[in-house]
Amino acid sequence: MPRMARLLLKNSCYHIITRGNQKQDVFMEEADYKRYFKVLTKYTKRFKAKLYSFCLMPNHIHLLLEPEVPEKLAKLMQGLNLSYTLYFNRKYNKVGHLWQDRFLSKVITKDAYLLDCISYIETNPIRANMVTHLQDYRWSSYNLRLRRDHDIITEIEI
Repeated sequence: MPRMARLLLKNSCYHIITRGNQKQDVFMEEADYKRYFKVLTKYTKRFKAKLYSFCLMPNHIHLLLEPEVPEKLAKLMQGLNLSYTLYFNRKYNKVGHLWQDRFLSKVITKDAYLLDCISYIETNPIRANMVTHLQDYRWSSYNLRLRRDHDIITEIEI
């Protein structure tokens, strides 16, 4: 049975969720998170996508993206996931799939729900009992977003 086509809308954001295969961890150490950020920056620039929010959990990822051309969202995610998988498999002497199935995407309109989605993404570490304060979790957009000089995160630097 063929997969359903993704809903792609101009001037909309997409809540992207990618999970490790069999819920395995996809980040083993700090260098892995940093590599993912580097690859994420490369592909958001290449495909002209704005990154509003993110949270990298040990076994899954949440991104809130607005691609300039919605039809290129799949190519952006394909490049991002493949590039990180190649790095991960080479580093940890693994083979095969790192990610479980294809990424999930939900259309988020630019209204009050956008703020709710950002909050949902950034509070993942609290719901997972990893931290008690959002500012203590380094791998989300929370601390970057609170900087007064950045309205939209378009390039991540750690």
